[in-house]
Amino acid sequence: MNLMLDNKVVVVTGASKGIGYACAEAFVREGAKVALVSRNQSNLDAALAMLPGSHHAPIAIVADMTHAADAARMVVDVESTLGAIDVLVNSAGAAKRYPPAELDAASWHDAMDAKFFSCIHPVDAVIRKMAARGQGAIVNIIGAGGKTASPVHLPGGSANAALMLATVGLAAAYGPSGVRVNGINPGGTLTGRMKEGLQAEARMTGLAESELLLRLQARIPLRRLATPEDIARVAVFLASDQASYVTGAIVPMDGGAGSVI
Repeated sequence: MNLMLDNKVVVVTGASKGIGYACAEAFVREGAKVALVSRNQSNLDAALAMLPGSHHAPIAIVADMTHAADAARMVVDVESTLGAIDVLVNSAGAAKRYPPAELDAASWHDAMDAKFFSCIHPVDAVIRKMAARGQGAIVNIIGAGGKTASPVHLPGGSANAALMLATVGLAAAYGPSGVRVNGINPGGTLTGRMKEGLQAEARMTGLAESELLLRLQARIPLRRLATPEDIARVAVFLASDQASYVTGAIVPMDGGAGSVI
């Protein structure tokens, strides 16, 4: 299938690692002009070194999406270098997990900054520009934690739920202007963050990481965790013209673990 992304200007936030990097790589392979955004220059340098060759050299921009001013500057930098932004993929931000007894006002605010505003700020910086041109696609990488409450993920899950509502609401508001907005809700995904969690649980329980991983996978109907590349393939499709009639969708990608409508 030709996704017709050649020469499209694509911004991926949180692009130096994990799902964000996999998305950036997938768009590079499709021939897009890709801007990778992250808070850390050394991580961006490492990501650029791993990307496959392309006739469009990807660019890297250091910016913190929790700050609206950084998001606005990032958009100016991208457009001055690559041109008007056709696609925005938000993969920046992950909220910390807290036992309920440790929750305070700061933890709730931090979660909203880390997950909700890290997506809303770049969206706010580009969506009206897309609407003025009559086209554009935004894909928010959100998280299954916004659908099912977990005692240790209440602030982050709440931020995910808010981002889902914003995604669907923005799709309705900007659909008449030709802008599509969709979300993806990954479940367990084999990223560095997941591996760190398994290491921590192994230290706490005394069980081997391999055993913990097997137990986790056994609870998933597809019997495996997602890879970042799994998520990226869906993100690239949603961003493409092949998904031209898809907007306001929240796509679950948890291997069937969340048996909900």
